[in-house]
Amino acid sequence: MTADLLLILGGLALLVVGGDFLVRGAVALALRLGIAPVIVGLTVLAFGTSAPELIVSVAAALGGQPGIALGNVVGSNIANVLLILGATAVIAPVLSSDAELKRSWLWAVGAELLLIALCFAGPLMWWHGAILLAALAVLLSGQLRRARQGKGEAPELEVGAAGPRKIALWLVIGLVALPIGAKILVAGASDIARSFGISEAVIGLTLVAIGTSLPELAASLASALRGRADMALGNVIGSNIFNILAIMGITAFFGPLPVPAEMLRVDLWFMLATTLLVGPFLIRHIAIGRLTGTALLSVYAAYTLWLLA
Repeated sequence: MTADLLLILGGLALLVVGGDFLVRGAVALALRLGIAPVIVGLTVLAFGTSAPELIVSVAAALGGQPGIALGNVVGSNIANVLLILGATAVIAPVLSSDAELKRSWLWAVGAELLLIALCFAGPLMWWHGAILLAALAVLLSGQLRRARQGKGEAPELEVGAAGPRKIALWLVIGLVALPIGAKILVAGASDIARSFGISEAVIGLTLVAIGTSLPELAASLASALRGRADMALGNVIGSNIFNILAIMGITAFFGPLPVPAEMLRVDLWFMLATTLLVGPFLIRHIAIGRLTGTALLSVYAAYTLWLLA
Protein backbone atom coordinates (compact mmCIF):
# COMPACT_ATOMS: atom_id res chain seq x y z
CA MET A 1 0.00 0.00 0.00
CA THR A 2 2.74 2.47 0.99
CA ALA A 3 4.70 1.66 -2.14
CA ASP A 4 1.61 2.21 -4.31
CA LEU A 5 0.93 5.59 -2.67
CA LEU A 6 4.53 6.61 -3.27
CA LEU A 7 4.19 5.55 -6.91
CA ILE A 8 1.07 7.70 -7.26
CA LEU A 9 2.65 10.74 -5.58
CA GLY A 10 5.82 10.33 -7.61
CA GLY A 11 3.84 9.92 -10.81
CA LEU A 12 1.78 13.04 -10.11
CA ALA A 13 4.91 15.06 -9.36
CA LEU A 14 6.55 13.95 -12.61
CA LEU A 15 3.37 14.76 -14.56
CA VAL A 16 3.12 18.27 -13.12
CA VAL A 17 6.82 19.03 -13.63
CA GLY A 18 7.00 17.32 -17.02
CA GLY A 19 3.86 19.03 -18.28
CA ASP A 20 5.13 22.45 -17.21
CA PHE A 21 8.52 22.00 -18.89
CA LEU A 22 6.97 20.57 -22.05
CA VAL A 23 4.61 23.55 -22.37
CA ARG A 24 7.44 26.04 -21.79
CA GLY A 25 9.70 24.31 -24.30
CA ALA A 26 7.05 23.79 -26.97
CA VAL A 27 5.75 27.36 -26.79
CA ALA A 28 9.25 28.87 -26.75
CA LEU A 29 10.29 26.71 -29.72
CA ALA A 30 7.17 27.62 -31.70
CA LEU A 31 7.69 31.34 -31.08
CA ARG A 32 11.40 31.05 -31.97
CA LEU A 33 10.43 29.39 -35.27
CA GLY A 34 8.31 32.40 -36.08
CA ILE A 35 4.89 30.87 -35.59
CA ALA A 36 2.29 33.55 -34.83
CA PRO A 37 1.50 33.87 -31.10
CA VAL A 38 -2.24 33.48 -31.75
CA ILE A 39 -1.64 30.10 -33.39
CA VAL A 40 0.75 29.04 -30.63
CA GLY A 41 -1.80 29.98 -27.99
CA LEU A 42 -4.70 28.14 -29.56
CA THR A 43 -2.80 25.00 -30.56
CA VAL A 44 0.61 24.36 -28.97
CA LEU A 45 -0.30 25.81 -25.57
CA ALA A 46 -3.73 24.18 -25.51
CA PHE A 47 -2.35 20.74 -26.35
CA GLY A 48 0.64 21.15 -24.05
CA THR A 49 -1.39 21.90 -20.93
CA SER A 50 -3.44 18.75 -21.60
CA ALA A 51 -0.33 16.58 -21.91
CA PRO A 52 -0.63 14.93 -18.44
CA GLU A 53 -4.20 13.76 -19.10
CA LEU A 54 -3.26 12.61 -22.60
CA ILE A 55 -0.23 10.58 -21.56
CA VAL A 56 -2.07 8.99 -18.62
CA SER A 57 -5.08 7.99 -20.72
CA VAL A 58 -2.94 6.56 -23.52
CA ALA A 59 -0.75 4.68 -21.01
CA ALA A 60 -3.86 3.24 -19.35
CA ALA A 61 -5.33 2.18 -22.71
CA LEU A 62 -2.08 0.50 -23.75
CA GLY A 63 -1.86 -1.17 -20.35
CA GLY A 64 -5.30 -2.70 -20.68
CA GLN A 65 -6.99 -0.41 -18.10
CA PRO A 66 -9.72 1.30 -20.15
CA GLY A 67 -11.60 2.24 -16.99
CA ILE A 68 -8.73 4.50 -15.92
CA ALA A 69 -8.41 5.97 -19.44
CA LEU A 70 -12.10 6.88 -19.62
CA GLY A 71 -12.44 7.76 -15.96
CA ASN A 72 -9.51 10.16 -16.22
CA VAL A 73 -11.24 12.20 -18.95
CA VAL A 74 -14.75 12.13 -17.48
CA GLY A 75 -13.49 12.72 -13.94
CA SER A 76 -11.25 15.59 -15.03
CA ASN A 77 -14.20 17.37 -16.63
CA ILE A 78 -16.25 16.94 -13.47
CA ALA A 79 -13.37 18.13 -11.28
CA ASN A 80 -12.78 21.13 -13.55
CA VAL A 81 -16.25 22.54 -12.82
CA LEU A 82 -16.96 21.42 -9.27
CA LEU A 83 -13.46 21.45 -7.77
CA ILE A 84 -11.44 23.97 -9.76
CA LEU A 85 -14.18 26.50 -10.49
CA GLY A 86 -15.60 26.02 -7.00
CA ALA A 87 -12.24 26.59 -5.29
CA THR A 88 -11.55 29.64 -7.46
CA ALA A 89 -14.94 31.18 -6.66
CA VAL A 90 -14.28 30.80 -2.94
CA ILE A 91 -11.19 33.01 -3.36
CA ALA A 92 -12.81 35.60 -5.65
CA PRO A 93 -16.12 35.91 -7.58
CA VAL A 94 -15.90 34.59 -11.14
CA LEU A 95 -17.67 36.70 -13.76
CA SER A 96 -17.30 36.89 -17.53
CA SER A 97 -19.46 38.22 -20.35
CA ASP A 98 -17.08 37.31 -23.18
CA ALA A 99 -18.94 36.17 -26.29
CA GLU A 100 -16.13 33.78 -27.28
CA LEU A 101 -16.43 32.07 -23.89
CA LYS A 102 -20.15 31.49 -24.43
CA ARG A 103 -19.38 29.96 -27.81
CA SER A 104 -16.75 27.73 -26.21
CA TRP A 105 -19.24 26.63 -23.55
CA LEU A 106 -21.64 25.50 -26.28
CA TRP A 107 -18.78 23.55 -27.85
CA ALA A 108 -18.05 21.92 -24.49
CA VAL A 109 -21.67 20.82 -24.12
CA GLY A 110 -21.73 19.57 -27.72
CA ALA A 111 -18.45 17.67 -27.28
CA GLU A 112 -19.77 15.89 -24.19
CA LEU A 113 -23.03 14.99 -25.92
CA LEU A 114 -21.01 13.59 -28.82
CA LEU A 115 -18.87 11.48 -26.48
CA ILE A 116 -21.96 10.14 -24.69
CA ALA A 117 -23.51 9.15 -28.03
CA LEU A 118 -20.31 7.39 -29.12
CA CYS A 119 -20.02 5.56 -25.78
CA PHE A 120 -23.54 4.18 -26.17
CA ALA A 121 -22.60 3.00 -29.67
CA GLY A 122 -20.27 0.42 -28.15
CA PRO A 123 -16.58 0.15 -27.21
CA LEU A 124 -14.64 3.20 -28.35
CA MET A 125 -12.65 2.40 -31.48
CA TRP A 126 -10.32 4.30 -33.79
CA TRP A 127 -13.18 5.63 -35.89
CA HIS A 128 -14.80 7.13 -32.80
CA GLY A 129 -11.51 8.90 -32.20
CA ALA A 130 -11.48 10.14 -35.78
CA ILE A 131 -14.91 11.71 -35.29
CA LEU A 132 -13.79 13.49 -32.13
CA LEU A 133 -10.58 14.76 -33.75
CA ALA A 134 -12.53 15.98 -36.78
CA ALA A 135 -14.75 18.02 -34.46
CA LEU A 136 -11.61 19.43 -32.82
CA ALA A 137 -10.25 20.47 -36.23
CA VAL A 138 -13.49 22.34 -36.99
CA LEU A 139 -13.32 24.09 -33.61
CA LEU A 140 -9.69 25.14 -33.97
CA SER A 141 -10.17 26.40 -37.52
CA GLY A 142 -13.04 28.61 -36.36
CA GLN A 143 -11.07 29.93 -33.38
CA LEU A 144 -8.06 30.73 -35.53
CA ARG A 145 -10.20 32.51 -38.10
CA ARG A 146 -11.91 34.67 -35.48
CA ALA A 147 -8.62 35.39 -33.70
CA ARG A 148 -7.00 36.58 -36.93
CA GLN A 149 -10.01 38.83 -37.52
CA GLY A 150 -9.63 40.27 -34.03
CA LYS A 151 -12.90 38.74 -32.81
CA GLY A 152 -11.38 36.40 -30.27
CA GLU A 153 -8.48 36.12 -27.88
CA ALA A 154 -5.76 33.53 -27.77
CA PRO A 155 -4.71 32.19 -24.39
CA GLU A 156 -2.04 34.22 -22.63
CA LEU A 157 1.55 33.18 -23.32
CA GLU A 158 3.76 33.44 -20.26
CA VAL A 159 7.04 32.19 -21.72
CA GLY A 160 9.90 34.63 -21.96
CA ALA A 161 12.78 34.60 -24.40
CA ALA A 162 14.80 31.41 -24.24
CA GLY A 163 17.89 30.16 -26.06
CA PRO A 164 18.18 26.88 -27.98
CA ARG A 165 19.88 25.06 -25.09
CA LYS A 166 17.25 26.03 -22.56
CA ILE A 167 14.44 25.09 -24.98
CA ALA A 168 16.07 21.72 -25.64
CA LEU A 169 16.49 21.10 -21.90
CA TRP A 170 12.82 21.95 -21.23
CA LEU A 171 11.65 19.62 -23.99
CA VAL A 172 13.88 16.74 -22.87
CA ILE A 173 12.71 17.05 -19.25
CA GLY A 174 9.08 17.17 -20.33
CA LEU A 175 9.30 14.31 -22.81
CA VAL A 176 11.11 12.09 -20.29
CA ALA A 177 9.12 12.97 -17.16
CA LEU A 178 5.62 12.67 -18.68
CA PRO A 179 5.68 9.03 -19.85
CA ILE A 180 7.53 7.86 -16.72
CA GLY A 181 5.10 9.72 -14.48
CA ALA A 182 2.11 8.34 -16.36
CA LYS A 183 3.37 4.77 -16.18
CA ILE A 184 4.02 4.72 -12.45
CA LEU A 185 0.81 6.64 -11.68
CA VAL A 186 -1.31 4.13 -13.61
CA ALA A 187 0.58 1.22 -12.01
CA GLY A 188 0.06 2.55 -8.48
CA ALA A 189 -3.58 3.44 -9.08
CA SER A 190 -4.32 0.01 -10.58
CA ASP A 191 -2.73 -1.80 -7.61
CA ILE A 192 -4.74 0.25 -5.12
CA ALA A 193 -7.94 -0.42 -7.06
CA ARG A 194 -7.31 -4.16 -6.95
CA SER A 195 -6.30 -4.23 -3.26
CA PHE A 196 -9.42 -2.36 -2.14
CA GLY A 197 -11.77 -4.01 -4.60
CA ILE A 198 -12.50 -0.64 -6.23
CA SER A 199 -13.09 -0.53 -9.95
CA GLU A 200 -10.47 1.04 -12.17
CA ALA A 201 -13.15 3.42 -13.48
CA VAL A 202 -13.68 4.82 -9.96
CA ILE A 203 -9.93 5.26 -9.47
CA GLY A 204 -9.80 7.07 -12.81
CA LEU A 205 -12.78 9.27 -11.89
CA THR A 206 -11.28 10.30 -8.56
CA LEU A 207 -7.59 9.91 -7.79
CA VAL A 208 -6.21 9.99 -11.33
CA ALA A 209 -8.61 12.71 -12.50
CA ILE A 210 -7.77 15.01 -9.59
CA GLY A 211 -4.05 14.40 -10.05
CA THR A 212 -4.01 15.22 -13.75
CA SER A 213 -6.17 18.31 -13.11
CA LEU A 214 -3.60 19.81 -10.73
CA PRO A 215 -2.04 22.09 -13.41
CA GLU A 216 -5.46 23.59 -14.22
CA LEU A 217 -6.21 23.99 -10.49
CA ALA A 218 -2.90 25.76 -9.87
CA ALA A 219 -3.40 28.07 -12.88
CA SER A 220 -6.96 28.97 -11.88
CA LEU A 221 -6.10 29.67 -8.23
CA ALA A 222 -3.12 31.78 -9.32
CA SER A 223 -5.40 33.76 -11.64
CA ALA A 224 -7.86 34.38 -8.80
CA LEU A 225 -5.10 35.57 -6.48
CA ARG A 226 -3.95 38.00 -9.20
CA GLY A 227 -7.44 39.43 -9.48
CA ARG A 228 -8.23 37.58 -12.73
CA ALA A 229 -10.68 34.97 -11.48
CA ASP A 230 -12.57 35.32 -14.76
CA MET A 231 -9.71 33.45 -16.47
CA ALA A 232 -10.70 30.34 -14.51
CA LEU A 233 -13.81 30.01 -16.68
CA GLY A 234 -11.69 29.96 -19.81
CA ASN A 235 -9.33 27.40 -18.25
CA VAL A 236 -12.20 25.13 -17.22
CA ILE A 237 -14.20 25.31 -20.45
CA GLY A 238 -11.15 25.02 -22.69
CA SER A 239 -9.82 22.06 -20.72
CA ASN A 240 -13.19 20.28 -20.88
CA ILE A 241 -13.30 20.65 -24.66
CA PHE A 242 -9.74 19.36 -25.14
CA ASN A 243 -10.27 16.49 -22.71
CA ILE A 244 -13.13 15.18 -24.85
CA LEU A 245 -12.09 16.00 -28.40
CA ALA A 246 -8.29 15.75 -28.22
CA ILE A 247 -7.46 13.38 -25.37
CA MET A 248 -10.36 10.97 -25.81
CA GLY A 249 -10.02 11.30 -29.58
CA ILE A 250 -6.37 10.25 -29.53
CA THR A 251 -6.83 7.60 -26.82
CA ALA A 252 -9.59 5.91 -28.81
CA PHE A 253 -7.00 5.00 -31.45
CA PHE A 254 -5.44 2.71 -28.83
CA GLY A 255 -8.76 0.90 -28.22
CA PRO A 256 -11.06 -0.86 -28.20
CA LEU A 257 -12.10 0.81 -24.95
CA PRO A 258 -15.16 -0.81 -23.34
CA VAL A 259 -17.29 1.70 -21.43
CA PRO A 260 -18.24 0.54 -17.90
CA ALA A 261 -22.01 0.19 -17.43
CA GLU A 262 -22.00 2.39 -14.33
CA MET A 263 -20.31 5.17 -16.27
CA LEU A 264 -23.02 4.96 -18.92
CA ARG A 265 -25.73 5.17 -16.28
CA VAL A 266 -24.34 7.89 -14.05
CA ASP A 267 -20.93 9.47 -14.58
CA LEU A 268 -21.22 10.58 -18.20
CA TRP A 269 -24.54 12.27 -17.45
CA PHE A 270 -23.19 13.83 -14.27
CA MET A 271 -20.28 15.24 -16.31
CA LEU A 272 -22.76 16.81 -18.74
CA ALA A 273 -24.85 18.20 -15.87
CA THR A 274 -21.85 19.93 -14.29
CA THR A 275 -20.96 21.60 -17.60
CA LEU A 276 -24.56 22.71 -18.08
CA LEU A 277 -24.41 24.35 -14.63
CA VAL A 278 -22.00 26.96 -15.99
CA GLY A 279 -24.41 28.07 -18.74
CA PRO A 280 -26.83 30.27 -16.76
CA PHE A 281 -23.95 32.20 -15.18
CA LEU A 282 -22.46 32.92 -18.62
CA ILE A 283 -25.72 33.69 -20.41
CA ARG A 284 -27.17 35.93 -17.71
CA HIS A 285 -23.81 37.50 -16.71
CA ILE A 286 -24.11 36.30 -13.11
CA ALA A 287 -21.02 36.08 -10.94
CA ILE A 288 -20.12 32.70 -9.45
CA GLY A 289 -19.65 33.88 -5.87
CA ARG A 290 -18.28 32.32 -2.70
CA LEU A 291 -21.59 30.75 -1.71
CA THR A 292 -21.93 29.07 -5.11
CA GLY A 293 -18.28 28.04 -5.01
CA THR A 294 -18.81 26.40 -1.61
CA ALA A 295 -21.86 24.60 -3.00
CA LEU A 296 -19.85 23.29 -5.97
CA LEU A 297 -17.13 21.99 -3.65
CA SER A 298 -19.75 20.33 -1.45
CA VAL A 299 -21.33 18.58 -4.43
CA TYR A 300 -17.92 17.35 -5.54
CA ALA A 301 -17.16 16.00 -2.07
CA ALA A 302 -20.52 14.21 -1.97
CA TYR A 303 -19.99 12.74 -5.45
CA THR A 304 -16.51 11.49 -4.56
CA LEU A 305 -17.72 9.92 -1.32
CA TRP A 306 -20.57 8.26 -3.22
CA LEU A 307 -18.12 6.77 -5.72
CA LEU A 308 -15.89 5.39 -3.00
CA ALA A 309 -18.73 4.08 -0.80
